[in-house]
Amino acid sequence: MNKIVLVTGGTSGIGAACVQKFASEGYDVIVTGRRADRLEALKGDHILPLVLDVRDKQAVADTLGSLPPEWRNIDVLVNNAGLALGRDFFDEASMDDWETMIDTNVKGLLYVTRAVLPFMTARGKGHIINLGSTAGKEVYEKGNVYCATKFSVGALSQAMRIDLLRHGIKVTAIHPGAVETEFSMVRFKGDKATADSVYTGIEPLVAEDVADVIYYTTTLPAHVCINDLVLTCTQQANSMYMYRK
Repeated sequence: MNKIVLVTGGTSGIGAACVQKFASEGYDVIVTGRRADRLEALKGDHILPLVLDVRDKQAVADTLGSLPPEWRNIDVLVNNAGLALGRDFFDEASMDDWETMIDTNVKGLLYVTRAVLPFMTARGKGHIINLGSTAGKEVYEKGNVYCATKFSVGALSQAMRIDLLRHGIKVTAIHPGAVETEFSMVRFKGDKATADSVYTGIEPLVAEDVADVIYYTTTLPAHVCINDLVLTCTQQANSMYMYRK
């Protein structure tokens, strides 16, 4: 029987790369996302696509609580769904953007994890991988609430690791730096010039780099867990310092 992985936000970027990586390694993959057209394209014998907005607590509980029996033995949960919206001074930022980031990056992660945990605790094993960010390690100007949500991911990962010890469940937080995906286009609301400028003069990570590392953390012996991992390109030191050529 193949192992099963659930990837949230799996229709683009790091999530889509995780779907491809785990599928190529023989996993059966449950993939969630909001874009039905992209999910439809992923359908296959070993991929179960679910249209799901992680911000919707009831939808998360209903959808994941009614998984077919053959899809319930989830071995790995990749909490990837997340976003940044805007990059503005605290006193000028959109409160709607704040709420969307909190609802997705923090509350969505909580809802999905709570819905999946009964499948893992019943078996006494599982691996939860939470996508943080270097923005969850150092706060930078105009990062305010996005940084706060990613600090929350780090704190929640630590809390899960402590509270789930008695169930034998691994918890890993992965904190990527600059990754060239749709992330910046979303953050800057379609402003391509500004989005592209984020990567000017550097060779950033690509989604497949992060997916490879995520997959690697699942390949270690049962008694070994990578708790917290920061991943950047060679030209980046942390969320603030880059060497641009």
